[in-house]
Amino acid sequence: MNHADRISIDKQTRPVYRAQVAVAVAVRDAVSEAGLDRKLAELVNIRVSQINGCAYCLDVHIRDALKAGEKAQRLAVLPAWRDTDLFTDAECAALTLAELVTTLPSSYEQDCRYAEARTALNDEQISAIIWVAIAMNSFNRISILSRHRVRPDDWKA
Repeated sequence: MNHADRISIDKQTRPVYRAQVAVAVAVRDAVSEAGLDRKLAELVNIRVSQINGCAYCLDVHIRDALKAGEKAQRLAVLPAWRDTDLFTDAECAALTLAELVTTLPSSYEQDCRYAEARTALNDEQISAIIWVAIAMNSFNRISILSRHRVRPDDWKA
């Protein structure tokens, strides 16, 4: 099956996609209400998209992160974030939750990672980050299954 044979589900079933966008808006509000920074939410979006291999969402959210003031160095090492000292405790906790939501490890490992995240984030922040990861996973699947394409551009990092 080639690209032309795929249905772009966001266009085919617009009311459902609009509802998904409304979820994303509510998630963005929850992030703000939890006192979390937009850059942190974009780190979560990018990490989830890296794990899922969604080129389209990576293109969108790396641009958004750079616009929000994120540093190119941190984005470059994000797949190996545990091996650097470039991320705050809250960011590490958020990335831990992003990976937990995306990979759904064993119950024991979930408990360990969740406990780790609780050391740096409060309940409202944990909930908001989990919702960011859930929403991003959903958008990744929409883009991957619809074969949304990254178009060449002259954007600068």
